[in-house]
Amino acid sequence: MMTPPGDGRRSPRSEVLSLVGGPVGSAPSGLVFVTLLAMALPTTLPLDADAQVPPAAPAAQAPLPTPGEVDTDGSRIYVFVGKTGLGHDHGIVGRLVSGRVILDAPQNAGQLVFDMPSFLADTPEARKALGLAGETDASTRKQTTANMLGPDVLDVARHPTATFDIESALRPQRPVKGAKPTVDLVGTFTLHGVARKVVIPAEVGAAGRVLRLVGSFRIKQTDFGIKPYKKFGGVVGVADELVIHGDIRIAATPVAGRAAELTSPTAQPPAGRLPAEQAVPATSGGGR
Repeated sequence: MMTPPGDGRRSPRSEVLSLVGGPVGSAPSGLVFVTLLAMALPTTLPLDADAQVPPAAPAAQAPLPTPGEVDTDGSRIYVFVGKTGLGHDHGIVGRLVSGRVILDAPQNAGQLVFDMPSFLADTPEARKALGLAGETDASTRKQTTANMLGPDVLDVARHPTATFDIESALRPQRPVKGAKPTVDLVGTFTLHGVARKVVIPAEVGAAGRVLRLVGSFRIKQTDFGIKPYKKFGGVVGVADELVIHGDIRIAATPVAGRAAELTSPTAQPPAGRLPAEQAVPATSGGGR
């Protein structure tokens, strides 16, 4: 139904035009006013003074090490290999895959797992730690390492790890007054698939949450089914006996009841050939 003209009513079209300032083509005064008003308003609203900003999520923290857990990054194994004939003494350095040592434990005191492919011959680090003079060129180091890791010696393709299963880790019942704290690590050392009983006396030092064990022991390669490397009919070669040094860092453990009595870790890996009283040779034992 049409609205009679002049009845005072406004069409929907006229209502819309009045909001924007008139018909198309006329001065959009209302639109200009709205635009100016929008430009005058702030682009962001102020925060309520009482509003609470949610706290930032805490940064993820690395899990604390298990008591007795070995710091594999900070621990090192050094091996002194003597010469025979016209050869020369070698210094070897290697790392651990994993490990745990519980001091004062009379049984099930932990395990060390050696990463055999990581062992390198005559690096500057190894020679310095073992007190060996002089340096070896890169080519000779590479060849010596290849011989050591190859099938005729360690055969790491078949035996990628060696292990020391620690049966007990006890301190001497009658410690020497004034002597540095020590612990006897008693267990089974397995190398090249052959297991032997060993006793490793280690000096113990403490620094905060870290304990440091530094000890040495001797083995014969032939006791583990390894034939010492020789060439030119034995004119150049290495000795049967190896001296193995460990510099092991572990997380402090509540089981180590007397850890508070320990001194700062000042021990260093012994240099070169050890006197017999500084190391305990491997005892006879059955192979696996």
